[in-house]
Order: sequence, then C-alpha cells, then structure tokens
Amino acid sequence: MPGLAVVVGATGGIGAAMGRRLVETGLFVEVVALGRRTTPALDLTDEASIEAAAAEVAGRGVPLRLVFDATGFLHDETHQPEKSWRHLTAEGLAHAFALNAIGPALLMKHFLPLMARDGKSVFATLSAKVGSITDNGYGGWYGYRASKAALNQIVRTAAIEASRRRPELAVVAMHPGTVDTALSAPFSKAGLAVRDPDTAAGEMWSVIAGLDGEDTGRFLAYDGRELPW
Repeated sequence: MPGLAVVVGATGGIGAAMGRRLVETGLFVEVVALGRRTTPALDLTDEASIEAAAAEVAGRGVPLRLVFDATGFLHDETHQPEKSWRHLTAEGLAHAFALNAIGPALLMKHFLPLMARDGKSVFATLSAKVGSITDNGYGGWYGYRASKAALNQIVRTAAIEASRRRPELAVVAMHPGTVDTALSAPFSKAGLAVRDPDTAAGEMWSVIAGLDGEDTGRFLAYDGRELPW
C-alpha cells in the first residue's frame, strides 16, 4: 500500500544506500532522509529533535509504511571497543548506550505511533550479531555488545506493545553483517566477508519486503536468518 518511508542515519554508508534502494523500488510516495545534517535535523542524543522530525513526517498526511534506522556507534576518535574490563569507563559505556539503545528507543517512542494502522508496515533498526548473548563466545567489546543487547530487548518489548493496535506492523532488529563503512573499516580482516553498502542494503531490503505482522519482535540477519537473542 502506498505511503512514506523514513531512513534515519541517512547520510551514513548503509543509510544512504538504503535510501537509494527505496527510491528505486518506486513503492513509496516519498523517501524521507533524516540525520544530524538533514532538514529537519535529527540527533539521537536530542529527544526534542526526534520529536520535531516525527511531527514533520506526521504533517505530510501520508501513511508511514517504513522506518529504517541505520544508526549505530562502535568507535570514534575518543572511544574504542573495550578489549578488557580494564578499559571500561562510565563515560564510554554511557556514550554507547546513548547512541545504540536510548536513541533508537526514543525513535520508537515518537515514530511507532505514526505507523500506518491499516496494511503492512515495518520498523527496522540496525542491531548487531555481537549483541547476541547466546552467540558471545569471544568476549570483548563490552559497551557495543551490551548496548546492542539492550536494543534487542527494547525492540522485542516495543513489538509486543505495538502489536496490540497495529497487528500488521513488524518491529524488528536487523544485523547488517560486515559492511564497508567507517564503522567497520578498522576491524575488517583477511577472510572476513565484507560487502559494499549497496549490496548490504539490497539484501536487507529483500528481507524487509517479505516481512508482515507475524514477524514482529524478531532478530534477523541480512539474509533472513533468525539470530539467537
């Protein structure tokens, strides 16, 4: 059914590629790109900007069919993934949770109420396989693992609440795999399957396009595999 698509984190590698892919499908009346440098601007650490962006989307008067949250934080000039508990800091953990769990939770707070009430719709947010507690066999990366695990729980909880009024809405967490972006570049190594953003976006879109309300609350890989919590 016709409607809007929203991409959050639209200026990043995966977000920009997904935006292009959604336009190419011709399925949406408009694809709205949101991020810190867009108009309106959306900053995950500023709830007022999230609320304002959601209000702007709502004001277009077109049903919201898809929200794709392509945001995520692993490292920057100040923060690196912790290899040991010796590297843990309160500030570093708080920063990871602010961007990987709290920000996406606030996106759900303000955008899930806008999702179409009739017909299929999807809210997909990028998680990571390393956020799986069951799959953790190597340790390390405390803040990233823990914040993505928190995101997974938030997704599952929001999916249950949303299903009560929007039975055709799928709220899912997605693992994009290793993609050639600034986030993963320092940690790519020989033998690791690294895909370009356009390939990754195409794979994830194929999964998203096949979702319906029965899939809500799932943790999915880019190829459609169910991942353990």
